[in-house]
Amino acid sequence: MSSKKTEAPRKIAADNRRARFDYEIGEVFEAGIALTGTEVKSLRTGKATIGESYAAQKSGEMWLYNAYIPEYLEANRFNHETRRPRKLLLHKRQISKLGHAVEREGMTVVPLKIYFNDRGRAKVEIAIARGRKSHDKREALKEKSWERDKARLMRDRG
Repeated sequence: MSSKKTEAPRKIAADNRRARFDYEIGEVFEAGIALTGTEVKSLRTGKATIGESYAAQKSGEMWLYNAYIPEYLEANRFNHETRRPRKLLLHKRQISKLGHAVEREGMTVVPLKIYFNDRGRAKVEIAIARGRKSHDKREALKEKSWERDKARLMRDRG
């Protein structure tokens, strides 16, 4: 018998696919997120977007700004605000590391995805990232295209 843990497939609620193209991704962190009940229910429907959102440090805490979680239709008057700042739950050391990267090195903290872990808790995958210039983006596209062509050639060969 193998004692390896098999990772259960995580339910991804929102994915920021554009971030990997627009930024050079550095270190990745997993953070909890403080949500209200209707936000969690709305996230489970999978209609949230984090394409233009970012995380920033404010008074020793990390906050997720501009993440869109749509209103939960069945909640009527007890609904949440769709684009409110949401607190990210991280250790102090992680917060200071992210804060230093933003202040000193001119990097950004970008959310990559929001998902539910195996215990049903909503988590955010955030990363320290550096913005790419347009010529770097073109280079990344060429590289991606070549990788795709190379895989196709290898598959056709047998």
